[in-house]
Amino acid sequence: MKIDRRSILAGGAAVVASPWLSGGAFANTNAGMLRVSVLKFGSLNWLMDTIFAEGIDKKYGLDLRMVPVATNSAGPIALIAGNSDVIVSDWPWAMRQRSGGEMLKFSPYSSALGAVMVHPDSEIKTLSDLKGKRLGVAGSPVDKSWILLRAFSRKHLGKDISELAIPVFGAAPLVAEEVKNGRIDAVLNFWTYCARLTGNGFKTVISMDEVIKSLGIDPVPLVGFVWKEDNASKRPKAFEAFLKAVRDGNKVLANSDEAWERLKKKMRVESQAEFVALRDFYRSGIPGPWSADQTEAAEKLLNLLKQLGQKDLAGRNTKFDRALFHGAV
Repeated sequence: MKIDRRSILAGGAAVVASPWLSGGAFANTNAGMLRVSVLKFGSLNWLMDTIFAEGIDKKYGLDLRMVPVATNSAGPIALIAGNSDVIVSDWPWAMRQRSGGEMLKFSPYSSALGAVMVHPDSEIKTLSDLKGKRLGVAGSPVDKSWILLRAFSRKHLGKDISELAIPVFGAAPLVAEEVKNGRIDAVLNFWTYCARLTGNGFKTVISMDEVIKSLGIDPVPLVGFVWKEDNASKRPKAFEAFLKAVRDGNKVLANSDEAWERLKKKMRVESQAEFVALRDFYRSGIPGPWSADQTEAAEKLLNLLKQLGQKDLAGRNTKFDRALFHGAV
């Protein structure tokens, strides 16, 4: 998705920062105030809730405010429009924006990836078994996971999965419900929905980790926190405090089952198994600091996306810039 400033006039009003939502007027503002876009019911809510409940924001003197957004596309619009200071998005999008002159920075939020999943009673064991079957795909035909799955199938099956199976595109929660109800035969979905399906006994046909490895690339976190470089240079203490708060919040979630029990209602789980799967998937995806090896893997992945002709995804003139990655060497 390409965002330019002309599009903001149409979409910039999608979100407005609400100071009373969190952080509070009495927060210690030594580090300053930071607005973070949070997708309703997204996993970032769990981390933010933990940061507030544990007093981590106050520990770093951070006045942290949540900006609720209804869709994934609303966050990037809010960032470019100046209605939010930090969003969660993928680095290929941020790289494209950086190549277009919007100097963004990226720090990983999660290394968890999605998978192709089927009903517990399904006879589908491999991708080749999807011939003539209905495959739900979360997102659109230019979703990164779908593009990479197509490349995998061409390499290993000799045929594009888009021609082998019958793709059905839709929002992540919709396709998850469709496969649960048996209206589609399999689903390629994001990790949160894969975790929920795992908790309901669904089986993994192939994970996106496996897909990426098979294409000769080490898996690399795709999703992370994105912010404007010039904004951070003006308020370095606030952004530094935020990243420290994220680190500490994730330490709590990595080690404390009690912290997860507090989040249980917010997670809207249907069973204990679903709750445990979501907790364990989240924990497995907690990333470390961005490394030089990840920078190299990211460059390979971007080049692959460009080779696959995905100008709508990677951008026709997007150039790889390692400076996008916060802490990269």
